[in-house]
Amino acid sequence: MGNIPLTAILLAMTIIAWMITLNHFRNMASGPGMGLGTFGWYVGMWVTMTAAMMLPSVTPMVITFARVSAERTQSLHIPLVPTWIFLFGYLVAWIAYGLIAYGLYLIIDLLNLGFLAWNQQGPLVAGLTVALGGLYQLTPLKQACLRHCRNPLHYVLNGWREGRRGAIRMGVEHGFHCVGCCWGLMVILFGVGIMNLFWMGVITLLTFLEKVLPTGEYFSKVIGIGLFLLGIWIAIDPSSVPFFVEPDTKSHGTHTLSE
Repeated sequence: MGNIPLTAILLAMTIIAWMITLNHFRNMASGPGMGLGTFGWYVGMWVTMTAAMMLPSVTPMVITFARVSAERTQSLHIPLVPTWIFLFGYLVAWIAYGLIAYGLYLIIDLLNLGFLAWNQQGPLVAGLTVALGGLYQLTPLKQACLRHCRNPLHYVLNGWREGRRGAIRMGVEHGFHCVGCCWGLMVILFGVGIMNLFWMGVITLLTFLEKVLPTGEYFSKVIGIGLFLLGIWIAIDPSSVPFFVEPDTKSHGTHTLSE
């Protein structure tokens, strides 16, 4: 499969994922502290959201895998490994991250920590979550994972594994590098609202730009500083932050995204 058809397929998958997301969640209030719903509903939401947000930035790696796989098939006369297998492995890594996040949510929910309520220390917790995501941008681990994601050919040539199992393993390995690169940005959604469409769009754009811009590594640090300041802003005066949806403190009980 050539680069242009493959790029078109990935673009179509991204558009479909965003259309599903917009159709299901555009009328939902999504601020900090929103429940994550039932396990099955959450997994479906997380997979769709991951596809919408991560497919644009993983496209260079997927295209590189497809090109090298085709060249090896032609030169070594070995069976062609479908590119979707590599992409499946990539999504497995992000699903694992989402399941860990869901598990932490369940633990916090079971502990019934009243001080986390929005009218208690909610703004501080949300602000610290965003600030944490910003600070992670400045760490050596973030920069190492980002360099991996920014150099797909280097990884493919030095980490190639044959066969379908090899393709899945490569996809999972790259996926976990991508998680290591982007988990700080994704965790911000738990601070501003897991299905806040505006912030989903912003994080998708930032993730894409830091991976493709020539100055992406420097840009990622600028993002970190900006997010750290945003976290402080949210903690101090959340009502003045544009596109930040504050929970309805007049309502009792826990709201879930599936409601």
